[in-house]
Amino acid sequence: MGVRSLTLKDKLNRPLKDIRISVTDRCNFRCFFCMPPDKDIQFLDRKELLTYEEIAKLVKILSQLGVRKVRITGGEPLMRAHLENLIALLSDIEGIKDIALTTNGYKLAQKVKDLKEAGLKRITVSLITLRQERFVSMIGRNVDLEEIIEGIEEAKEVGLEPVKINTVVVKGVNDDEIIDIAEFCRERGLVLRFIEFMDVGTLNGWNMEKVVSAEEILNILSRKYPVEELPKKDESETSLRFKFKDINLEFGIIASVTKPFCRGCTRLRLSADGKFYTCLFSSVGHDVKSLLRGGASEEDIKAFVENLWLNREDRYSELRTQEGVKNLPKVEMFRVGG
Repeated sequence: MGVRSLTLKDKLNRPLKDIRISVTDRCNFRCFFCMPPDKDIQFLDRKELLTYEEIAKLVKILSQLGVRKVRITGGEPLMRAHLENLIALLSDIEGIKDIALTTNGYKLAQKVKDLKEAGLKRITVSLITLRQERFVSMIGRNVDLEEIIEGIEEAKEVGLEPVKINTVVVKGVNDDEIIDIAEFCRERGLVLRFIEFMDVGTLNGWNMEKVVSAEEILNILSRKYPVEELPKKDESETSLRFKFKDINLEFGIIASVTKPFCRGCTRLRLSADGKFYTCLFSSVGHDVKSLLRGGASEEDIKAFVENLWLNREDRYSELRTQEGVKNLPKVEMFRVGG
């Protein structure tokens, strides 16, 4: 007997389908577009983090409200000890069809086999440059880029197919590597996602002049390769989909700035300290941890989520340039995951 779930829709008629879970706000990189090295970051005390059992309890409740996909994020999720234990708990929840992980790839090679055996279905690795010196500069840490590449190759080896690559493109920083990174992915059969530089959080010094638009990225690729646009698989997809026609390999561009996809967003976010966020650009989190630790019943928590989603009307990326919106405070990305 399958899970009977509600079809829960928000004020813009968007169903709840996906949950993105930050398991830690800590990261072993200090990338300028998320957690710049010159900023004083106050991390959560470890007792403030949700336990794996608490996360699994919430996901079980969410599965009854229509959630079918789970993505584990951070911070850097592989900094959380024994992450495979959480994956195993989530794999046992009836109704959850897909469990994915986004990681910076550091130490992935040593951990990916255990994650796959625990039930991880898909993996996305951030790769922002292929140049060692630039890599060290961009992540603020003296890390060997080959460790990231080894992790990517090991993910393919254990069968986490397709392995996806996320590349944030910033004008004047790494936009001269668009073709190089595309070639790297083409040679290895990796599904590449270029991402427009977004004004997530408050620390990254974002301005529109640093954005390389989806149109610009596509024009650069089209001059080198034969490309074809693909239809959306479903309305909740974040990426504009294309393929390299000569090798029949998909790639995408996430154009949150120039072509917002708010109207198809079906994602709820859970921060590492137990707050629900209804948008990546939210300023307010909704505390569910106090319910979990205060003895609330599953029905109480379910009602809490229902009320939150039914009243949701977030569409920041459609409104970002409007007065009264563009200067609103926003949660930092490492708190809620990208």
